[in-house]
Amino acid sequence: MSSVTEPQSSTPTTSAIELEISGMTCASCANRIERKLNKLDGVTATVNYATEKAKVTYDPSVSTDVLVSAVEAAGYQAALPKPKGTGQASAGDEEDDVDPTRSLRQRLLVSTLLTIPVIAMAMAPALQFTYWQWLSLTLAAPVVVWAAWPFHRAAWTNLRHGATTMDTLISLGTIAALGWSLYALFWGTAGVPGMTHPFELTVQRTDGSGNIYLEAATGVTTFILAGRYFEARSKRRAGAALRALLHLGARDVAVLRDTPDGPVEVRIPTDQLSVGDLFVVRPGEKIATDGVIEQGSSAVDASMLTGESVPVEVAPGDDVVGATVNAGGRLIVRATRVGADTQLSQMARLVEDAQNGKAEVQRLADRVSGIFVPIVIAIAIGTLGFWLGTGGGLAAAFTATVAVLIIACPCALGLATPTALMVGTGRGAQLGILIKGPEVLESTRKVDTVVLDKTGTVTTGRMTLTDVIVAEGEDPDEVLRMAGALEDASEHPIAQAIATGARHRVGTLPTVEGFANVEGLGVQGIIAGTPTGGRPVSHAVLVGRPRLLEEWSQHLTIDLERAMADAQARGGTAVAVGWDGKARGVIVVADAIKETSADAIAQLRDLGLRPVLLTGDNATVAAAVAAEVGIDAADVIADVLPADKVDVVKRLQAEGRTVAMVGDGVNDAAALAQADLGLAMGTGTDVAIEASDLTLVRGDLRATADAIRLARRTLGTIKGNLFWAFAYNIAALPLAAAGLLNPMLAGAAMAFSSVFVVANSLRLSGFKPLAGNQVGGEGR
Repeated sequence: MSSVTEPQSSTPTTSAIELEISGMTCASCANRIERKLNKLDGVTATVNYATEKAKVTYDPSVSTDVLVSAVEAAGYQAALPKPKGTGQASAGDEEDDVDPTRSLRQRLLVSTLLTIPVIAMAMAPALQFTYWQWLSLTLAAPVVVWAAWPFHRAAWTNLRHGATTMDTLISLGTIAALGWSLYALFWGTAGVPGMTHPFELTVQRTDGSGNIYLEAATGVTTFILAGRYFEARSKRRAGAALRALLHLGARDVAVLRDTPDGPVEVRIPTDQLSVGDLFVVRPGEKIATDGVIEQGSSAVDASMLTGESVPVEVAPGDDVVGATVNAGGRLIVRATRVGADTQLSQMARLVEDAQNGKAEVQRLADRVSGIFVPIVIAIAIGTLGFWLGTGGGLAAAFTATVAVLIIACPCALGLATPTALMVGTGRGAQLGILIKGPEVLESTRKVDTVVLDKTGTVTTGRMTLTDVIVAEGEDPDEVLRMAGALEDASEHPIAQAIATGARHRVGTLPTVEGFANVEGLGVQGIIAGTPTGGRPVSHAVLVGRPRLLEEWSQHLTIDLERAMADAQARGGTAVAVGWDGKARGVIVVADAIKETSADAIAQLRDLGLRPVLLTGDNATVAAAVAAEVGIDAADVIADVLPADKVDVVKRLQAEGRTVAMVGDGVNDAAALAQADLGLAMGTGTDVAIEASDLTLVRGDLRATADAIRLARRTLGTIKGNLFWAFAYNIAALPLAAAGLLNPMLAGAAMAFSSVFVVANSLRLSGFKPLAGNQVGGEGR
């Protein structure tokens, strides 16, 4: 079991394992398994209903088979984790997984098709032809028996352990409705030809022998199956962040192998790399694994892992990280860490730990049902006893008892969450906000701190030309034209930013001859300048660090040196430009701040939230960005690695704050998962999006405030729906116990509660974004 256990640093005599749990239907199931495991000597366990995993720390004397048996004794299934390979996930891994939503989807589709005519015939007397009741039975039986089977199985499991959940009420109600309908059809008067349910709302006692409740049984089953299906589909995405992380790395790598004729490149899968192997990384390729550069120099784009917006210059002896991109020259790298030891794999573990450690959010209906279900069962038993004891007759006693179970059956409860979520998420999609599931919503109500990643969230995440400062007497457009032409021949991201900016500002760029890259300093080449006296004049142009110009005796003036220092203090990257023996100017590029970021920060403050800037960039850059968008200097945290971002979120949570995290990169994924509410920019990486709870499709930070407002409004609607659904049940229960509910009144009351819930949910479609945040097509 060494592949699935790991020693704990604080208690080396214990091991840890993560069991995969199946069969849970609500949060109370997770609590039951947790209690069962914690009763074992030397075992400490936490069970997460959302991820369907149990994290168990146990004494080595306890066999893993004992842990699995304990879970099975509680009525659920447990499986040991599958051994993880050291390489990348295969493309077929996801396809090999069994889709847990498939069975629910099939049950929902069949149930819906059969339920619609049953409800239509029961509620519309015009559709009640001579033998309509027998057709209703034929259509309803498969729904109550087969489609509702998951509820019956869960109710039986809970009953064996002396517990009741919403499944218990659903199972009892649907079986009671079907059972009484069978009695009325075969032994009562409901099966006679021409029987109808008149459309009348009266309160009167009846022996129930002429009443069928099939529409109640099928309607409850279908509505609650729909809620379970959408919940299961949301939970299936829980592991997507880890799969996306594993797919970031290179698939294969060119390794150098010694032969009698010298080193030869051999292409092998990445998972076959060993520590000490030399491998080649060409421009534009991903670095296969963590290592140290043996030959070559280049610029490495590590923004996906570190958040640093400026590519890092690397040379022999420098460390590089797997999955980062070689933006410049050819490199030969010696592998120092492979497989599970790489920084990418460590980040995957961070995301997984953060997801599994997140406090589970119990569904509101399940929480209330812990009290409501036992009360309903007690009322039903009391009703039966009362009518039998007072000589009311067996038929009347059973009619009243069944009416109690039917009227308490949670039809509106089944609609409360999915309808509000469906309308809320649909409206969010129109506004560029994607809400992943109902478990997301509770966090939004309590959020008081918003942690913002800088690169790609507050800023554009792309290097952009921001300024051209020239020496006295020089033309800014000419300086930019010369620098742009030379940099256009370079693959460096900063060079490309200058070339793109020059092309937009001055138009076509001249041709470069004799282009050369001066390692670590810049570039040089020959460019034809403006014709003089009818003859074109060529210039030897230098673009790069001041040291490159100094080697050609082209020293920056005091004004240019000051401009360069000022640009760097503001978080920009400045390069010097010179030709014909003289420094001509300084060009500044920077990760530009989004135009909407300052407005977004103000909107978050108006919601009572405290914005915190968190970045892998240096303190100077971070402070400059914070000052421009309106974040207090005390709320700026810079120079942080991915693991440090998680620690910052944990520290804020330890201070009693409820934290929302907004990010867009791989480096943000673990922090997004750790935060109470994770918001990913839709313009960012798949890993960040999968690890988050909300996705802002447009990449506009102003959508953060609207997302939090919409999520809070949706949660409020769900709570309102649940209140009225239970209020309807509570108000109708006394009538049912008194034997005063006829089927039409019961059906109408149930229909009214459902219509009310749907209508209340539809109010979310009128949600408006804050002024100025409207997107195209808004305002209809």
